[in-house]
Amino acid sequence: MNKPPFASDLSVVGCHTCGLVCEHQDTPGRAVPCPRCGSPLHHRRPNGIARAWALLLTAVICYIPANVLPVMHTSLLGRGSSSTIMEGAVEFWTSGSYGIALVIFIASVAVPCAKFLILALLLATSQRRSRWATRERAKLYRMVEFVGYWSMLDVLVVAVVAALVQFQGLTDISPRIGILFFGMVVIFTMLAAMSFDPRHIWDGEINGGDA
Repeated sequence: MNKPPFASDLSVVGCHTCGLVCEHQDTPGRAVPCPRCGSPLHHRRPNGIARAWALLLTAVICYIPANVLPVMHTSLLGRGSSSTIMEGAVEFWTSGSYGIALVIFIASVAVPCAKFLILALLLATSQRRSRWATRERAKLYRMVEFVGYWSMLDVLVVAVVAALVQFQGLTDISPRIGILFFGMVVIFTMLAAMSFDPRHIWDGEINGGDA
């Protein structure tokens, strides 16, 4: 079965900004602008893999204090205590708030770790120009993009719980420095996913990379 031609075979490239498909010849040292929006045209995002690696490693580094440092402080009748993400999830679980506990665990532990592993897999295989499971890797990238929109659930849960508790007037809950690091984890992982050019997934088929 004949494979469809790649854009490089037809000397065309799609604009990353407006999506217009343009005729394009590689011109070293000179960026050719898109005739519609004026953005520079390129077959792949310049230094996309290196930039994505740097952002991903930064997110992993920030994830350590996000889990070690307290994310919220609870004060009840003059007695206060600080809790980390996992301690907060355990407290909500033991108090019977199973839904909130599950949301915190999934949004704060399961999803970030899964995103770290998936992005590392995509970057490592793309760097090697691997032809292994290209369709599945493309689906993983789309999944990471979709999940990224819901990554701030944990921050939202802390804010909502704090507002509800203070509204009742019995207990005071305030955020702590850990929630800032978790927000940085979310931002850096989203930037890493945005920096990665998913077209690198198919470079192995174009250039005959490793199987």
